[in-house]
Amino acid sequence: MTPEKLALTTNSRARKPRSVGVAGHPLAAELLARLGPKKVLHRLSERLNYRYDAIQFGVTPLCVVLPESTEDVVTAVKVARGAGVPIIGRGAASGLSGGVTPLQESLVISFTRMTRLEVFPQRREAVAQPGVVTLQVSEAAKPHGLIYPPDPASFRTSTIGGNLGENAGGPLCFKYGVSGDYVRALEFVDAEGEVHRLTREAYDLAGLLIGSEGTLGLITEATLRLTPPPRYARTLMAHFAEVGQAAEAVSAAIAAGAVPAKLEFMDRACVGAVEDYLHLGLPREAEAVLLIDTDGDDLDTVEEERALVERACLGAGGVVRRAQSEAEGEALWRARRSISPALGRIRPQRMNEDIVVPRSVLAEVVREIRALGDASGLHLVQFGHIGDGNLHPNILFDPRTESVGAVHDLAHEIALVAIRHGGVLSGEHGIGTMKRDFMRDAVDPVTLQALRDVKRALDPAGALNPGKILPPEEESSHAHP
Repeated sequence: MTPEKLALTTNSRARKPRSVGVAGHPLAAELLARLGPKKVLHRLSERLNYRYDAIQFGVTPLCVVLPESTEDVVTAVKVARGAGVPIIGRGAASGLSGGVTPLQESLVISFTRMTRLEVFPQRREAVAQPGVVTLQVSEAAKPHGLIYPPDPASFRTSTIGGNLGENAGGPLCFKYGVSGDYVRALEFVDAEGEVHRLTREAYDLAGLLIGSEGTLGLITEATLRLTPPPRYARTLMAHFAEVGQAAEAVSAAIAAGAVPAKLEFMDRACVGAVEDYLHLGLPREAEAVLLIDTDGDDLDTVEEERALVERACLGAGGVVRRAQSEAEGEALWRARRSISPALGRIRPQRMNEDIVVPRSVLAEVVREIRALGDASGLHLVQFGHIGDGNLHPNILFDPRTESVGAVHDLAHEIALVAIRHGGVLSGEHGIGTMKRDFMRDAVDPVTLQALRDVKRALDPAGALNPGKILPPEEESSHAHP
């Protein structure tokens, strides 16, 4: 995304939304006739709420459909296809990459009413429609002695459809995997309004849809794998005088054989923001904090693994604190889950990076990003799922007083750090529009063309969530150096 485009989106709160009178628009009229007024939003006051996600504003949609079944989705897609109108699938809109913001006048299909959830304990499965809130899956499975491990920070609000669209992770992802690892089957509606049922055999087309951000199809149902929860868990906090030490401790612990259930990182700016927000008694003087959980069904093994992690932290120069109770451990994890609201108190806008790098270079990458932030003069913080190399450098800014172009330049530099060290642009937040232009740096031209071929094969007219993930083809000759 260019600085000019970023400036447009971040200043959208002050702009008068662009709209057309749709009371007599053919799209709205046909949808109202076929789905009824309870499932179709066409008034401007209703449509305005569907032009943004958690980080970016876009164009007000022409119309919004609230389907209650797969059949409703099929109807909406076929009507939009007949009218030549783009289609954007949307869940809770908690995404952080501009993935569900309309870039042109479109039909938004919001899945918040598709909330059917069934648990089949004998099969250790749940069948969920896309509007089911993530936390609800584990809550429904709990009476049967089961859980759904994927736990993005937004698990109280984000939906299964959105999680699968981004292949979301969370603190448990290092040991237990991300959303896509728990999908056994998918139902989806394609760009022509046809329904397909996919399992994970043969070509694993379900895996192709997971992480595609709604650009290849609209997921209408998912069969999810459930697991028994571990019997025991132990929590550890370690803090360090330098950010690279924390990364060194992580690498050392994993190299020694530890597989923590959770291994999370916060830098000093994050710690300070959370302390200002919640006053939990976190070490403000620390340059970096690690939060670690070890778990399992054998208590001795869990304690031994915690001791192994503790030795790695001490060996890297850390100060260690063991949670003495479940309540104390929960209080420490509350700090990690509160980062986003805490950062929102500092600046009105943020660009949330989501890079992944090999663990062997974590220390170097964390130090390089810290140096870039210091040199930029912008407010940069780092946190993330450091156990699997997934870092979230966040650039906090106020577009009224700080340069949006400088924000974009710093985000690009951070992306280049990841690529230079053998990493990728996104671990769980997706590419969307915020990192779309960086794809030219991350993916070679032949591979980028192959991705475009996949898009054309499944969505020949380019109607599904256009303008996301892949940079415009006509600009491909202007790649960054």
